[in-house]
Amino acid sequence: MALTRLGLNQSVNLASNVTGTLATGNGGTGATSFAPGKLLQIVTATEATELDLSSETFTDVGLSAAITPSATSSKVLVFWNIHGRIMESANGYGSRLVRGTTNIWSTVRPYYIFGDYTNERHAPSFNYLDSPSTVASTTYKIQVNTNSDKRVLFNANDIPSIITLMEIAA
Repeated sequence: MALTRLGLNQSVNLASNVTGTLATGNGGTGATSFAPGKLLQIVTATEATELDLSSETFTDVGLSAAITPSATSSKVLVFWNIHGRIMESANGYGSRLVRGTTNIWSTVRPYYIFGDYTNERHAPSFNYLDSPSTVASTTYKIQVNTNSDKRVLFNANDIPSIITLMEIAA
């Protein structure tokens, strides 16, 4: 490529006369395209409605969010945080992630969030990388249950639970 030196008061039409990539050292991104792994969109939701639960059956905690992936190859990275207040000692609770009506991830009993004391509070965070293979609106929701049918208050004292969906280009 030939270089042309401009004199004083001369200009270059950047829209039509410049090609290539501006190096990062000169203020560019260094990117020539948007490659896999780029964050495309973020959706977040919170739920602060208290749920008083004493059941080993997974139950909706009211926490859900929907995302519409831009390509069938996109991944959806789901983060969620469930606030639970254990109301009976030696108790615990579990969490599960549901896409549409399909369970795609859940805690298992040995890995429950356990507490030894009454009124013990926990707010564990979870994450899951999903491949929904669709460009249709996709809803993710969180369900919870308790250990041995003992009582847990979810979202107690207006401390919300949170879900975040991130579309990642694949």
